[in-house]
Amino acid sequence: MSNELKLKKCTICGRTSEVEENENMMCCGKEMEDIIPNTVECAVEKHIPTYDKVEDEIFVKVNHVMEKEHYIEWICMVNGDEKIKVMLYPEQDASTRFPYIKGAKIYAYCNKHGLWETEVK
Repeated sequence: MSNELKLKKCTICGRTSEVEENENMMCCGKEMEDIIPNTVECAVEKHIPTYDKVEDEIFVKVNHVMEKEHYIEWICMVNGDEKIKVMLYPEQDASTRFPYIKGAKIYAYCNKHGLWETEVK
């Protein structure tokens, strides 16, 4: 199983959906586009999730503003079939805890700058 999170986005209404490998989706009469992690031109250091290992857990943080108009919507850990997603809200810290699983991927989704990922070492 892959640790990749596959998302698509509607270029008209902005809706995002998680999809299976190579699945095509339509929205607003158009095919949705793939969201590729770490590809938007912006401040990378404010979007890439970072973590600190504390015993058998990792403390994940995204150094990002959490304003009503611009914030991290969620942080997710993917390890094969297992996905743990934590929804976040404006004016809340962009941080959470997950179990430490070497090789898992951590994703963060910014409402303006899309999907960002890092791998647990």
